[in-house]
Amino acid sequence: MSECDPRETETIEPALTLDSGATAVSASESNFHPPDPPTVLFDRNRIGLGLGASPGAAVRISDSCESVLTELETDGSGEEALLLPCLAGSSSSPRGAREKRSRRNRHSSSSDKDTLASPGTSSGDFNHFPDDPEFADIIQRAEQAIENGVFPERISQGSSGSYFVKDPKGKIIGVFKPKSEEPYGHLNPKWTKYFHKLCCPCCFGRGCLLPNQGYLSEAAASLVDTKLGLGVVPKTKVVYLASETFHYSAIDRAKSRGKKYALEKVPKVGRRFHRVGLPPKVGSFQLFVEGYHEADYWLRRFEAEPLPENIRKQLQSQFERLVVLDYVIRNTGETEWPENSPNSCMKIAAIDNGLAFPFKHPDEWRAYPFHWAWLPQAKVAFSQETRDLVLSRLSDMNFVQDLCEDLYEMFKTDKGFDKTMFERQMSVMRGQVLNLSQALKDGKSPIQLVQMPRVVVERSRSGGQGRVVTLGNAFTQTFHCKRPFFSSW
Repeated sequence: MSECDPRETETIEPALTLDSGATAVSASESNFHPPDPPTVLFDRNRIGLGLGASPGAAVRISDSCESVLTELETDGSGEEALLLPCLAGSSSSPRGAREKRSRRNRHSSSSDKDTLASPGTSSGDFNHFPDDPEFADIIQRAEQAIENGVFPERISQGSSGSYFVKDPKGKIIGVFKPKSEEPYGHLNPKWTKYFHKLCCPCCFGRGCLLPNQGYLSEAAASLVDTKLGLGVVPKTKVVYLASETFHYSAIDRAKSRGKKYALEKVPKVGRRFHRVGLPPKVGSFQLFVEGYHEADYWLRRFEAEPLPENIRKQLQSQFERLVVLDYVIRNTGETEWPENSPNSCMKIAAIDNGLAFPFKHPDEWRAYPFHWAWLPQAKVAFSQETRDLVLSRLSDMNFVQDLCEDLYEMFKTDKGFDKTMFERQMSVMRGQVLNLSQALKDGKSPIQLVQMPRVVVERSRSGGQGRVVTLGNAFTQTFHCKRPFFSSW
């Protein structure tokens, strides 16, 4: 009989000592009657169980599968040993096994557990909105729908993984955009950006934006909209959700199936897991707006039909609010702004704000201009209504500083947060605020606003000790003169 075959067993005397450091199991410790010799299993590397023991060690096999699994949990081999034995058991020492598990989790896991303080059993453990009970109720309905089998539906348009989230009755209540499935995320389910990166790496991404922070940009645009009282961005917040329809790695799905199987077959072991099911994903959740059409639909209609005076004024007012938002956050993307015109009331909803908050003005290949600057509404000077709404706030540096601090609290939750890069983002935003406030004071139009020199307002450094540099309350204004190669694209 071969000693390396884990399926074979060998009968030995209770007092017999095995070679290679193996330990014998006494008859009193086994599950068999004392007269019968114990049964041991030879396995040099403990392949299949993930235990770090010396070669040739003996393992007692009991009649209960539950006792074996319980021993694995007690020995600290963790969830990986139970679910991925072929990967976890190749190391001859516990330290080696732990190192391999940590490397595997770091590179292959599709979850966002690194951003969480502690793992939980569901996404609801992380979604707390005490200041907004209405939004919290919507998220709770979305979680209940997923638990009841009403899963989010992937949106076919776009170059990233975004999903229509539904309530238990199947009604769409929001749009969820996971961080890991963004256009340049490692789990983007659509192949467009993958081939873009593979075939044209020199033009991959936007050099003025921090990569893989679109979900924060979406939520931050909603925050700016709320602080300025514009009311054009549907409420958007950072949310954690888990669903079978999201794009997960094969390892995460295998771990989820293994945990569910263990919980079903061996409840005592299943209760030891930190989380059962797929890991929650962090992303932006934007409330769904109903009854809206794409902006092109209304713009073409307005060109063919004369507008009533009240509708024209409402459209101009909503357009100016969109301009204020886009300019402050320096949106480098083509903002989608569907319009709604029921019962002689014009409303604009600014969606898709994931390409905003650059850390520098575009100055490489493309300029990423504001596409609304070519509309006829951009030639009309800002109205008194818009000036009364935002000028007093934008001119108050305390308000601007409070806005930056609120954005800091939001951005710092990302695991890749860099305070230096965040300060550069805020420097660009302060420059945009300075230009906009001056344009409003001078009675300029949106087209004149985008023609103003680009400004960066940086916080001055007040010194510090050693490598620690503190930022003071003084600001320095500089002009950004470098131009991109293509000025109108």
